[in-house]
Amino acid sequence: MRDAVIVEAVRTPVGKRNGGLSGVHPTELSAHVLKSLVSRAGIDPVLVDDVIWGCVSQIGEQTYDIARNAVLSAGWPESVPGTTVDRQCGSSQQAVHFAAAGLVAGHYDVVVAGGVESMSRVPMGSSVNGMDPLGEDYRARYGSPNQGVGAELIAEKWGLSRTQLDEFAIRSHERAAAAQDEGRFDAQIAPVDAPEGRVTQDEGIRRGGTVEGLANLKTPFKADGVVSAGNASQISDGSAALLMMTAEKAAELGLKPLARVHSVALAGDDPVKMLTAPIPATKKLLERSGLRLDEIGVFEINEAFAPVPLAWQIEIGADEKLLNPLGGAIALGHPLGGSGARIMTTMLHHMKDNGIRYGLQSMCEGGGQANATVLELL
Repeated sequence: MRDAVIVEAVRTPVGKRNGGLSGVHPTELSAHVLKSLVSRAGIDPVLVDDVIWGCVSQIGEQTYDIARNAVLSAGWPESVPGTTVDRQCGSSQQAVHFAAAGLVAGHYDVVVAGGVESMSRVPMGSSVNGMDPLGEDYRARYGSPNQGVGAELIAEKWGLSRTQLDEFAIRSHERAAAAQDEGRFDAQIAPVDAPEGRVTQDEGIRRGGTVEGLANLKTPFKADGVVSAGNASQISDGSAALLMMTAEKAAELGLKPLARVHSVALAGDDPVKMLTAPIPATKKLLERSGLRLDEIGVFEINEAFAPVPLAWQIEIGADEKLLNPLGGAIALGHPLGGSGARIMTTMLHHMKDNGIRYGLQSMCEGGGQANATVLELL
């Protein structure tokens, strides 16, 4: 039976808005991780059957099928095609799902999944271009949903206070800072030579923050709300990629797989709260995988806003120590189309470093959706 294994995973550092990576064209940022990926694996890119690339704001510098443009910018053979995927924040996690499905179905033998977003150069929401992407029928049913308002609704439904959200945000920064100081990100990062200098580390991590300090920040989505810039994900630039193939192909090439894609699931949920779908996606995934919650050694739930992983934790009952153990998007940043692959790369390296057999990842997505994936360490 055909399977889908991951033999290499690499990412750029995550740059903060207008930071070290803002001078790098997103096609070139993508090409950088593609080159790093095959260099680390030691394979000829001519073997790659397809590059499936997540990107949310497909306009301007990120349009015209950035996957194919990245392939050619990387100097790869013209025979290698590429396609670009949009499932909002989960775009590059969806790219992994598509790649795994293609491997199992026999459409691919070797495939790359990943993604990119340069939010400094292509601002979030710019693809709307002053138009209405929803239409009258959608608005008649749901109005005009907003992610920040959705985060406030989640906090209200699950009884999450401003202090709880800010404590979670501080914890994210503390965990990320500790991981960075201990070199736990080093093996997964391919430093980038940018116009302003070499970028080697994630730029968004803040040290020495306090709950009292965060409490002074405004709550832009609700006058007396609990969601602020301090307990939400950062606007960022970054890219990540995973080299995937069948176990049979890996053996043929003399490569040792790091993990296999054990199970995947999707879910849709209320598009007004918008960010709750990781809960049903996780439940579906656990049922589909046949795994018990206590068999999972690490959980990565994207920190789009602090209420998202906190509500997920309440509903799923996962151990807090196993949830985003190296920090998340509140500290590391959230380069939209690149985040799914960035998180999976981080999770996979953490599993490898600590001998963790199963890891589970899920992300909330615009429109009230979520991807969920279980990886099994090999």
